[in-house]
Amino acid sequence: MKILIAEDDFTSRSLLKLLLTKRGHDVVETANGAEAWQVMQQPDAPPLAILDWMMPEIDGLDVCRRIRTLETDMPPYIIMLTSKGEKADIVAGLEAGANDYLPKPYDHGELHARVDVGHRLIEVQSILVEKIKELRDALDHIKTLQDILPICSFCKKIRDDEGYWSQVEVYISKHTDAQFSHGVCPECLKKHYPKFAKNTEGGSA
Repeated sequence: MKILIAEDDFTSRSLLKLLLTKRGHDVVETANGAEAWQVMQQPDAPPLAILDWMMPEIDGLDVCRRIRTLETDMPPYIIMLTSKGEKADIVAGLEAGANDYLPKPYDHGELHARVDVGHRLIEVQSILVEKIKELRDALDHIKTLQDILPICSFCKKIRDDEGYWSQVEVYISKHTDAQFSHGVCPECLKKHYPKFAKNTEGGSA
């Protein structure tokens, strides 16, 4: 998975990169908040970001707030990494839009566990986005039935986009998941089966 790390301390950043790359992650390094913000605005921005709270130019909290203003179907999973450990700081980080919070010094196993949680949530989010896209495509497809359709004045067949004529139920079946059951309306019953229609009328009188 592609992960952004924003950490101004070279030693801490190098260690974090080493830990993540050993687990097979593709790491994008930034040394301050301004660089991190620039990376996260790109179309191919990493789906997960680990932001140090205290950074020059733009701090991690402000970077987090800016990221949350971006319009996207796949908002990134953000982990705040900082020496601040007071409850008020944790609340501030979460309110700024962070998904998780890891205090320094962190345990390597805990770091991997929290990244794995983010990875799983990103995968679920990706599946949901794809399902929503499929639903939108299906709705757009159904909307084509709301357009003006060429229909025969006599036999009521519908002409498709390729110029072929087909029965109404055949056309609709091709464009939707609708299923048909056949019956006879009162007018057709009277026209085609007058004796039966009379018996029906007599029985209902």
